[in-house]
Amino acid sequence: MTEKKNILLVVEDEQSLAKAVQDKFTKEGFEVLSAKDGEDGLIQAFEKHPDLILLDIVMPKMDGISMLRKLRDDEWGKDVPVILLTNLSDAEMSKEAVKEKANDYLIKSDWKLEDLVEKIKNALK
Repeated sequence: MTEKKNILLVVEDEQSLAKAVQDKFTKEGFEVLSAKDGEDGLIQAFEKHPDLILLDIVMPKMDGISMLRKLRDDEWGKDVPVILLTNLSDAEMSKEAVKEKANDYLIKSDWKLEDLVEKIKNALK
């Protein structure tokens, strides 16, 4: 019997980063879905019900905080683990992330892919 793969949704408009994350997590045994903006991410989240969402904050169409709010208003979405990614080290933004019940808030320049793998595996335990 094959083990069920964890599904990771990567919502990131920076294609090189999205691809690097997708490649790394595919090698780690995840099924990886991707979206380039919050609107597409929200649609995929509600259709596919991923086990965890990796969510950029600054994106076109719908930013990550708006997407997170809409997720948290949904019966399924209120409990899905979400890790926010950003280039902003803004105190207001991190307060907003905590208020919206993000599981973690990572500044892109402060981590390596290996660190992200560890954080995601821990969040899924």
